[in-house]
Amino acid sequence: MTDLHNEEVLARIAKGLVYTESEAAFQAPLRRTEQIFEYNLTPPTNPERRRSLLTEILGSVGERTVLLPPFHAGFGSNVHIGDDFFGNVNLTFVDDVDIRIGDGVMIAPSVTLTTTGHPVHPARRADFGRYSEPIVIEDKVWIGSNVVVLPGVRIGYGSVIGAGSVVSRSIPPMTVALGTPCRVVRHITDEDLTTRTAGSEIG
Repeated sequence: MTDLHNEEVLARIAKGLVYTESEAAFQAPLRRTEQIFEYNLTPPTNPERRRSLLTEILGSVGERTVLLPPFHAGFGSNVHIGDDFFGNVNLTFVDDVDIRIGDGVMIAPSVTLTTTGHPVHPARRADFGRYSEPIVIEDKVWIGSNVVVLPGVRIGYGSVIGAGSVVSRSIPPMTVALGTPCRVVRHITDEDLTTRTAGSEIG
């Protein structure tokens, strides 16, 4: 494929338009499959090697970052994580385009962040036809267990996403949101400084 072809495909991806596996094959060198495999097998007694691998895998990574294995990523190189991040086991990044995570973010077990979806009509899914839109998770967000965040979503500063939610639209800052589809149920206020949890449905 020519550079002109690659630029045209990248432009379509950036616009959220449908593209195919064959068209995007030139991006294969950006996948960090081997490093992810090694990371997931690195013993907990070797944190220095884990850190070294994480800097190889991710597009950028901050300080004091914890990402418990196993984790999974389509590329890894399109994931950007800030400082003081905690990601629990079985975190999956479908990062055909950027996933940007701010500082102080906590993610519970078995969460999926997917930048990519597929057309409804089966004819448009030939050759794994798909579209991709970036995900942004702002500072201080807490995401509960088994949450799925879909393409194009931004989760605002300080928000909490309840366990099992499917987040199909952006969530404003300082709110508690939950459900399928995920909806804001209330704002986070100073009263929450005196309570233990946001509610029994958060996990």
